[in-house]
Amino acid sequence: MAFREFTSTAAQLYDNWIKGADPRTEDWLLMSSPLPQTVIIAFYIYFVMSLGPRLMENRKPFDLKRVLIVYNFSVVAYSLYMCYEFVMSGWGTGYSFRCDLVDYSRSPQAMRMAWTCWLYYFSKFIELMDTVFFVLRKKHNQVTFLHVFHHSIMPFTWWFGVRFSAGGMGTLHGLLNCIVHVIMYTYYGLSALGPNYQKLFWWKKYLTSVQLIQFVIITLHISQYFFMKDCPYLYPVFIYVIALYGIIFLLLFLNFWYHAYTKGKRLPKGLQNTAMQQNNNDIHHKKE
Repeated sequence: MAFREFTSTAAQLYDNWIKGADPRTEDWLLMSSPLPQTVIIAFYIYFVMSLGPRLMENRKPFDLKRVLIVYNFSVVAYSLYMCYEFVMSGWGTGYSFRCDLVDYSRSPQAMRMAWTCWLYYFSKFIELMDTVFFVLRKKHNQVTFLHVFHHSIMPFTWWFGVRFSAGGMGTLHGLLNCIVHVIMYTYYGLSALGPNYQKLFWWKKYLTSVQLIQFVIITLHISQYFFMKDCPYLYPVFIYVIALYGIIFLLLFLNFWYHAYTKGKRLPKGLQNTAMQQNNNDIHHKKE
């Protein structure tokens, strides 16, 4: 009886809550309810953390070179297209980079921005394949907490964004993330081409720097809201979520930077040995 009352109350609260959603996006793929994406993300986490490693335990890593080349450069093309759409639907055609509100009308410009937001949301499911490929290639060291958390949380935050707030100042981080992904997946695609392209990888270390800059810009931009006297954003909760998102990932990527590069774990072997020697020297000097 108590459980039935609880589920009834929860269903009623959900119905009341979803009434405030954007009717323009309710019939789009995966938008009717958060349940389908919850199932997808739950299976993704189960596969990359448990099922996949167990299935690959006694198997040789898959050779996915051709698949990775096609996949990575396809994501580059998709990200470039989303960059163009974000610019043409607002960020290059009228947004002020300050209190930019969501246009809930069905004008061509407003619908273009809403559709671009959905395209970005859908890209988060495509990017889940990053981790699947790690598992199939037995690159288990790449399946870190930061990686899985990032890929798991993004579809959830953007489902709510597309369903309630598809546009406005909250979408800048989508544009920035697409720019970053053009750079990142270009690097991944070149890496998949083989060792003949190793000389082009000198900028690998700066990938994390670009990501850090992204989160700094996101945090600074969205934080303007808290100092504006009059910015009638319809769902300010998303402003808080984006600000929190920016801060959390800034800290996580700073931690990654420290362990990967300051301690030398992600540097080329020659530089890695130099970094390790430097760390040992620092420890020795501290003891003295």
